[in-house]
Amino acid sequence: MQRVAVISMHTSPLAQPGVGDGGGMNVYVRELVSAMAQKSMQCTTYTRAWREGLPKVVEVEPNHKIVHIEAGSFDLSKDELLNVVDLFTQRVADHIEESGGADVLHANYWLSGLVGHRLKHQLGLPLVTTFHTLARVKSLGGDTESVVRERAELEIIGCADAICVSCPEELSQFRALYGQSPGVVNVASPGVATAFFSPGDRQGARRALKWGNKPLLLFVGRIQPLKGVDVAVQTLAKLENQDAELMVVGGASGSFGSSESSHVRKLISDLGLTGRVHFVEPQPHHLLSTFYRAADVVLVPSRSESFGLVALEAAACGIPVVASAVGGLLNLIEHERTGFLVKNRNAESFAKHVDQLLADPFLSLTIGNNAAQRAKNYSWSSTADSVIGVYESLRVGQLVACS
Repeated sequence: MQRVAVISMHTSPLAQPGVGDGGGMNVYVRELVSAMAQKSMQCTTYTRAWREGLPKVVEVEPNHKIVHIEAGSFDLSKDELLNVVDLFTQRVADHIEESGGADVLHANYWLSGLVGHRLKHQLGLPLVTTFHTLARVKSLGGDTESVVRERAELEIIGCADAICVSCPEELSQFRALYGQSPGVVNVASPGVATAFFSPGDRQGARRALKWGNKPLLLFVGRIQPLKGVDVAVQTLAKLENQDAELMVVGGASGSFGSSESSHVRKLISDLGLTGRVHFVEPQPHHLLSTFYRAADVVLVPSRSESFGLVALEAAACGIPVVASAVGGLLNLIEHERTGFLVKNRNAESFAKHVDQLLADPFLSLTIGNNAAQRAKNYSWSSTADSVIGVYESLRVGQLVACS
């Protein structure tokens, strides 16, 4: 199987993570498709054109191109994209047929899954789906999604020929919440680009960021309730080490991004932390390694995480991570050996582990080294091998009929 039509409707793999709806999924799609292209798979990613002037086709590298599909006005919010699914689907179908066809569809996120479901029936192609997040999983963390989304995900699960999840914990959650799906469910763990994310010179990184000697806590991600920036701020307030400061790299995202940003800034003022919390605009992905290397500790206080790329990238740089004990972070972090896991997102527990690391340089170095060693088990080449194996398994047998 050579020709893969990858669907990433709501966000482009070319978009910068941390801006708007751009996040870990952008990195996942870009790096996975690149790795598959290097294994001679012919990959075309279809994404919605989000601004004027974008080229119709971007040749990223041999066997890897991105096609911008115009569907609706450029400034549609993610919540409005459901209205243009049919138009987007038809234009993707037209391009696939005009360019000689495809052998498999791979949809990312539920909106793309709706597109993939329609294309499966229209073109008679097998459908692989990676949800990245699921409504029922998010609800467990307190982020209730719409009934429309939940019904759509059930529809996609009932017709997908294969579903890819990021780790054993996500597989367990999927089985517990959705039961046995008609299509096979496979674990395909994301990777990390060690060409960028690897241990490096902390003092050099700090000089590059114009950061002095104060202990540095780092949060990288979108500012939205799901990601828990407020918990990171509360953690700083509860530290015994009053010299420590917090850097937040990312921007407001999603329907509640602006209100969450206002909430976090008010929290900083109320807790007397003005001047100890520093906001940095979203950065190009490859530059994040400088921020990781400069940090003493990386905080990942998410309500839910299907995997946790920030935690993996920080670990690959040899930086200890203190994270919520949820989702893929349970598989990624070995508690007290490669990082610390905190139940119930308790700021006091986060602070306790951060203080441990700041007070004991040997412990911090040991955990950082262990984390970097463990991160070597994750590569995008291995992810690509797993996903290509899923594609190959669909070459024989009948497609799943809608349940």
